[in-house]
Amino acid sequence: MKRQILTFIVAVMAAVTSSAQEALWSGTEIKSPVVNPDGTVTFSFFAPQARKVEVTGTFLPLKIVDTPIGKAEMPGVAELTKDDRGVWSITSGKLEPELYTYNIIVDGTTILDPANAYVNRDVAALTSFFIVKGDKGSKGDLYSVNEVPHGNLSKVWYDSPTLGMKRRMSIYTPPCYDQGKDYPVLYLLHGAGGDEDAWPTQGRTAQILDNLIAAGKAVPMVVVMPNGNTACQAAPGEWSRGMYQPSFIESVNPITTPKATMDESFMDIVDYVESHYKVKTDKAHRAVCGLSMGGGHSFQISKRFPDKFDYIGLFSAGLHINGDQTKTFYELLQSNSELQQQLATLFAAKPKLYWIAIGATDFLYQQNADLRRYLDEKGYMYTYRETDRGHIWRNWRIYLTEFSQLLFK
Repeated sequence: MKRQILTFIVAVMAAVTSSAQEALWSGTEIKSPVVNPDGTVTFSFFAPQARKVEVTGTFLPLKIVDTPIGKAEMPGVAELTKDDRGVWSITSGKLEPELYTYNIIVDGTTILDPANAYVNRDVAALTSFFIVKGDKGSKGDLYSVNEVPHGNLSKVWYDSPTLGMKRRMSIYTPPCYDQGKDYPVLYLLHGAGGDEDAWPTQGRTAQILDNLIAAGKAVPMVVVMPNGNTACQAAPGEWSRGMYQPSFIESVNPITTPKATMDESFMDIVDYVESHYKVKTDKAHRAVCGLSMGGGHSFQISKRFPDKFDYIGLFSAGLHINGDQTKTFYELLQSNSELQQQLATLFAAKPKLYWIAIGATDFLYQQNADLRRYLDEKGYMYTYRETDRGHIWRNWRIYLTEFSQLLFK
């Protein structure tokens, strides 16, 4: 009996070894992508039977396309070349330090790079990604995990009485959290189609804060990243609704009507954080900011609670006012006396920073220009930051990096 068991084990090991060797010699054990010393990146893909293999990604020149919500930037496409082993490859030009996303296209079908274990989800889209690190302090370096003290990133469930449900959020605590007493708090909000996983993954929040704090460029702070979809408890697959398909549309038009809006329910989040974490509880030590829909939420939250936040950040903000949607945002502002009074109260409270940032080709550019026009006419003080390109994570990581360095000083 022992001999039979030993024979079976040997046979299994031989099969596994044979399989590994077959993968090795078939060319599937290739490395991709490879960031070369000169800053170029080589992509490789084993597909001897494929007729055409391409790569599409943010490292390539972008093209502008029309979408149902306006003009958007789409990644370019480049064709790979096949060698006599059936390995397709291409090497990019020199890339600046940055986080880049990409996919492989095989005979018209878009897939992840099977040689790259690093994947991000943006709404329902999955992309492989890589980082060109660059010199210390560059964007690529800030987005990388470096040999610095690390904070902790937790998934936390809290009770929202206003929404009538338990909900989940991501919370970053700084490296020195256990040793310190009370920390300031940044509430960081995602965009439409996103959830509490968006900023920690696509936004590289923990890496950015770890690196900035280690360099003495940002004060140690707690960062709270809630789920802004008030009809949902958590990210797709992480609550009782199950493994449904994430959707941009559902963020702005949910299948069930929530009991309250994000701004109406926001103090449930603040109350939980301030009763469960070592944080300061005054206006001077609270900040709220967000991208796109989250920028709109930050706009609404700050004017609803003018005495709660001294730092407000609108990143490519999706601004909305009820009324005739054929009118411009500026016209709607001019005709809404309640909103005018709320903004007057907010700026009378003299927030330390009201920060507006947007890309020059963002489809929400005009809305934000309308808001700035109104603020200028009223003499309300704000800081404006304009970058190139459009409604993309590449900009939002920059905004988080810059905004967080201005806080609580």
